[in-house]
Amino acid sequence: MATASKYQTIADDVLRAVGGVENVVSVTHCATRLRFRLRDRERADKAAVEATRGVITVVEAGGQFQVVIGNTVNSVFEAVAASGVATEAASSGGFLARAIDLVTSIFTPFLWVLAGTGLIKAFLAVGARISPEWGESSTYAIWFTAADAIFQFLPILLAMTAAKRFKANLYTSVAIACALIYSATLPVIPGTDGAEVTLDAFAAGGGELTFLGVPVVMISYLSAVIPTILAVYAQSHLERLLARFAPDALRNFVTPMITLAVIVPVTFLAIGPVSDIVGRGLSSGINTMWDLSPAVGGALMGALWQVFVIFGVHWGLTPVMLQDMVTQGYSLLTGPLFPAVLAQAGAAAAVLIKTRNRDLKGVAGPATISAFLAGITEPAIYGVTLRLKKPFIYACIGGAVGGSIAAAGGSAAEGFILPGAITVTATMGIGNFTMQLIGTGLAIVIAFALTMTLGFTDIPNPPAAEAPKPSGAAGGGVATALRTRVVLAPVAGRVIALDAVPDAVFSSGALGPGAAVVPSAGRVVAPVDGEVITVLPHAYGLQTVDGVEVLVHVGLDTVRMAGEGFAPAVTPGSQVVAGELLGEFDLAAVVAAGYDPSTVVVVTRSPDGVAVTVAGHGSVGEADALLRIG
Repeated sequence: MATASKYQTIADDVLRAVGGVENVVSVTHCATRLRFRLRDRERADKAAVEATRGVITVVEAGGQFQVVIGNTVNSVFEAVAASGVATEAASSGGFLARAIDLVTSIFTPFLWVLAGTGLIKAFLAVGARISPEWGESSTYAIWFTAADAIFQFLPILLAMTAAKRFKANLYTSVAIACALIYSATLPVIPGTDGAEVTLDAFAAGGGELTFLGVPVVMISYLSAVIPTILAVYAQSHLERLLARFAPDALRNFVTPMITLAVIVPVTFLAIGPVSDIVGRGLSSGINTMWDLSPAVGGALMGALWQVFVIFGVHWGLTPVMLQDMVTQGYSLLTGPLFPAVLAQAGAAAAVLIKTRNRDLKGVAGPATISAFLAGITEPAIYGVTLRLKKPFIYACIGGAVGGSIAAAGGSAAEGFILPGAITVTATMGIGNFTMQLIGTGLAIVIAFALTMTLGFTDIPNPPAAEAPKPSGAAGGGVATALRTRVVLAPVAGRVIALDAVPDAVFSSGALGPGAAVVPSAGRVVAPVDGEVITVLPHAYGLQTVDGVEVLVHVGLDTVRMAGEGFAPAVTPGSQVVAGELLGEFDLAAVVAAGYDPSTVVVVTRSPDGVAVTVAGHGSVGEADALLRIG
């Protein structure tokens, strides 16, 4: 039976055979292969890798050590990545996309906890609105403590997952995060009245905070995301440097000692202040725009507020808001925050309806509720919208439109509150409440509608564990009588024999029997009825109801195009009929990029002893018979 531990075993055996994690620069995968970049090829034992159970063969090309796994490559890749190997995003779209992937992957391990605590806060907000007296009770306070603590002490969780990602010492990472939080929670230095205060309060009270004579710009590190991740990243590099020079007898305590002594001050001196400078610059820019046009300023706030929150630069705007509240009882900057926050709820709700991924659907439900009712958007952002990228952008668009309308009406909240559906009534006394409601409602509708209509690239479900093979069943794991007899040509073009394909893995038949078609057009259709189980921009895996699996691989080595020029029309889990469109690709772009466009069709899984023969010869049209089974 295939289980997660089986994939981990394969991953462990492969990593051991390629020279260990430390010999791997990075790994990515395509439809069938793990593609390693190794530091020292001589340390890799090719024969040992090929002898690993679950590995089909090994190919070396293009500077990559390619381990052919087959249809379960996704699961093995995840196990390899979980071992701490640096991965290359197969669909990387540049620095920003990789940065988003990095941040969201660091949040993934504790998303369910965020979702659960977000729901508690949402229910507490409802209860306190219904009964303000209960909202001041100790019962409410205890539950609020249980729900809110994770958001305030978020740097600790981030340090744990970032340490794993950057291969830093976990306990040192946690110690760094604790130091950042310590600066805002525990008194450590005498204040102006002689009583001890926190470093944060000392700086806020006008105290001269320095480190070795260098002025420190103290910011609040509660809930800090980017400063924590950057601090752990810097820690990982410093630890590697120390590992090269510290004597073995001293390394165990010298390394954390020096790391903490360096990284914590560096964070206070550089990483935090840089965030603060960026935040103040944004604050200044938005205030300038607000003076020129509230609608434009509101649009910027509505569009960018959640981006500010992600990078921690929203703290640069917080003092401006607080100053406004002290002097006039409200801040006009708060009006557009309701559309910005609730638009994320709208996008998350659309993902809840549209996604086929079971885990994502499970996160999107509570994330929508907590974002909508209580304005707790961390589960929605890090678990849903930012993770999928496009829904986050749609929500920002909705926030911009809604924020512009709310700001044009001069709406603002009385008091410093968390924007949400329940607290929107706090804006009733300032400006035009109707325009606030219209702006907020429109933001939700726009984010929801764009996500529903324009869609997103869904996250595939992990492969289901194989059912035990029933007695007497056909070989190859096919549990029901074979009904799939014909595999259609997924593209129109000229048929070539599989052994003529200039790729050793395909031509050797290691992945299964089949054929290839040199395409004459850029349309790809389903070769069989069944479920789409894998979608890479350049490849599709399908499984029929009788267990036959077919791989359609458009072009050779086209994984290197990182999705450029390929447009899938289906997502994993889609049910298709033979001849139905799977996707399109820019044939001219593939050729211009120097890749062979031959589209390989192989039967990767079929009953033992059943022959697969080529039925199409010469030129074939789209959906003409290409292969026969049995």
